[in-house]
This record gives sequence, C-alpha cells and structure tokens, in this order.
Amino acid sequence: METLVCVALWSVTLAMVMASVMWAYRWSHPKVNGRLPPGSLGLPLLGETMQFFAPNPTCDVSPFVKERINMYGAIFKTSIVGRTVVVSADPDLNYHVFQQEGKLFESWYPDTFTEIFGRDNVGSLHGFMYKYLKTLVLRLYGQENLRAVLLAETDRSCRASLASWASRPSVELKDAISTWIFDLTAKKLISYEPSKSSESLRKNFVAFIRGLISFPVDIPGTAYHECMQGRKNAMKVLKKMMRERMADPGRQSEDFFDVLIEELSREKPVMTEAVALDLMFVLLFASFETTALALTLGIKLLAENPRVLHALTEEHEAIVRNREDRDAGLTWAEYKSMTFTSQVTLEIVRLANIVPGIFRKALQDIEFKGYTIPAGWGVMVCPPAVHLNPEIYEDPLAFNPWRWQDKVEITGGTKHFMAFGGGLRFCVGTDLSKVLMATFIHCLVTKYSWRTVKGGNIVRTPGLSFPDGFHAQLFPKN
Repeated sequence: METLVCVALWSVTLAMVMASVMWAYRWSHPKVNGRLPPGSLGLPLLGETMQFFAPNPTCDVSPFVKERINMYGAIFKTSIVGRTVVVSADPDLNYHVFQQEGKLFESWYPDTFTEIFGRDNVGSLHGFMYKYLKTLVLRLYGQENLRAVLLAETDRSCRASLASWASRPSVELKDAISTWIFDLTAKKLISYEPSKSSESLRKNFVAFIRGLISFPVDIPGTAYHECMQGRKNAMKVLKKMMRERMADPGRQSEDFFDVLIEELSREKPVMTEAVALDLMFVLLFASFETTALALTLGIKLLAENPRVLHALTEEHEAIVRNREDRDAGLTWAEYKSMTFTSQVTLEIVRLANIVPGIFRKALQDIEFKGYTIPAGWGVMVCPPAVHLNPEIYEDPLAFNPWRWQDKVEITGGTKHFMAFGGGLRFCVGTDLSKVLMATFIHCLVTKYSWRTVKGGNIVRTPGLSFPDGFHAQLFPKN
C-alpha cells in the first residue's frame, strides 16, 4: 500500500515538474510566424522586470539596454511586468513606429502604467478622441496662447520665485523648480492658489512621482503603493472640484477645467467625466515634473561647464541691454531671438532623457529588418539609446550645445531626436516646456550667480531622479 502511495505521489510530482518545464519552455519560446528578434524573456511572468528597474548612477544608456544591445543588437526582445516587448534602439524602426501610428501601431503602455495614469488617460485613447483632446489642450499650451498670455505670466512668476530663493541660505532646486512650475500651470488648469487648500494636491503628486517608475508591487511601504495612494488622493480632490463646479451652472469660465466642464455640459458630449478627470490628472503631472527635472539637470550641467554658461549669459545680457527699460518683462520677440538658448535646451533634453521608453503595440504581425514583431506585442522605443549613440552624436555624453549650431529647427520627432516623442503623439506641451526653460534661464543668468551646496548626484531607475537633492545658493548680481 505504501509503495502504491509513493508511486502515485512520485507520478503527480513528475507530472507537475514536466508541466512546469513545458510552460516555462512555451514562455521562453513563443510561437511566431517568422523570426523573433534575439533576446531573453527571462523568468515566466516576472520576465526581466527586476533588471529593467535596477538603479544606476549614470547619464549613459541604462545597463539593462546597453548590455542587451551589445549582445543582441539594436532590436531585441524582453519581458517587462508580464508583457512581451520588443525594445528598439534602432533609429529606422523608431521612426517607422511613430509614422505608422494608427495603422500598424497604436499607443500602449503596460497594465501597471495604465493603473497609474488611469484607464481613460490620453495615452490610452486613439483616433478621433485623442485628436479632439489634443485640440482642446493646444488652446492652452499652443503658441498663440503662449505668446499672448503665458510668456508674461511665466516671466513674472519666475522672477518672484528666484527672488524668494535668493533670500535663503540654500534651496533644493528640483523641489523649488517643481513648486514654481506647478503653481504656475495649476493656476491655468484649475485656478490653483498656493495659499488655499489645493496645496495638498501637489503633495499628492509628489507621492505619486516617487513611485511612478518603480517595481509594481502594491503593498504598503513600497514606492508603487505610495504612488497609487497619491493618485487616489489627487483624484478625490479633482472629483470634488468637478462636482462643485457642475453644481454651479452660472459660474464664469476661468481656467482649463471649466473648458472641460463646458464640453461635458453639451447636449451630446464627446468625452466622459472619467476621460476629463484623467486628462486633468495627466496635465497637472506632465506640466511640471518633466520640465523641472530637465531644468535641474540643466543647472548642474551649466555649473560644470563654465564655457557654456558664459556664452549663454552673454546672449541674455545682450537682450537686456537692448531694452529701453532693462527691468521690462520678456517679450515674444526676445524669446524667439534666443538662438544659443535653443541649442542649450536641445542639449539638456538630449542628455536628460526624461522619458526612458515610449511604448506602442503592434496591431498586426510586422516584418522589419528580417525580424517579426508579432501582433499584440509591445514595442518600447528607447530614446536614450539614440540620443547617446556615438555613431549619431560625437562624444555623446559631453554637454556641447554647439553641436546644434546651424541645424534645422526641430518642430517634431526625427530619427535621431525624440525627446518630445514623435509622429501623431508629438508632445503637445513641447512649446510650453521650451518657454519655461528659456524664461527660467533668462531670469537666472541675468540676475543671479549660484554655487552648489550639496547633492546633485543622479540615479536612473530607469527614470531620472536626484536622490540626495541638488542644493544651491543664489547670489543677486549687482
């Protein structure tokens, strides 16, 4: 009897082991009509997620991508957070992906990102709805409104913020710049005033940002859990605000949130309340965080490269000298005249690589350079691998704005530059970001000098962060 039980147990165990082996084999060797790119899918379900999120203290391409490019080439396969993905460091494939938006590819992000930004976020919308929302956002962030309204408001708020920082022994630049931009843009989006209760909204976004690009484990104490709680609390504030405004039909339109509520109040609204709320959430986040990171890195790079800082200062001091009133605000004509500043901005965002990956999904089996990208697989376009490619940019880790001299103005994504995305989804906030950066640089270099107090170390996980902060002291110029 005991022998029979042992045999039965042994048979069951053997069957389970064989089933697990077969499952693992099918995981690592998926069927495809063609030839998959080389690479490893890692462990079943977990894939290579741990390696992807591993921190590294460098401005260079992440070790995860760099090592695989060396082993497999510029196009390889992997698996991240449970999804099979083709990673592209190939400029031709990147460009093809962007240009075939809505035909061969569509915008897509892993489920964990969708949970973070909302299932109705603009990145998950396609076709008419996406174009409709983009048109609405461009009313606020397009060049016409930037020229007529936002440039002057940006200049005034920047001057006030810098003066406040200069009165302190030191300031943590990333947090200070984030606060400045958040206060400025949130006022246009939701009539935010720092002295009012909406201050808690930014605290929620700070919590959200800390875990935005982290290992997706929603357990108390983890960065991802903190991120999700930050989103939950921010959405509560936005929903409460929406209910209060919708209950006041006589309210005059004051900000972008009112524009969305007017759209919702139409007889046959195009969007839903969920879409409107997720759009507001994404705009509040995207309007300040990416630009604040780029500017913080930019100040660090300027401090480390006095030749660039000198040339930049000369351009801006010349603008001030040519004014009838040296204390007058920045004009659109002055902004458009900032040739070297534009080069500096491009170089900062090239090195910053704020967005480590841009995701799309294949709508059908796609053949490219001898490889097959199966229908339903994700594609991760990897901007850092292009921006830091020595075959494209000489000495790619060097901060050299002159490399952009005499180049055609970039108004969209190209094969070799995609800091603001590309194709139909070229970032609608690009012009706003450039205005914010140019205005901040203008106010900083014409009125202040500074010294680094402490911090400034960077870590990528794979997004950019300053774990020790970046503290500096500002000194008014005579």
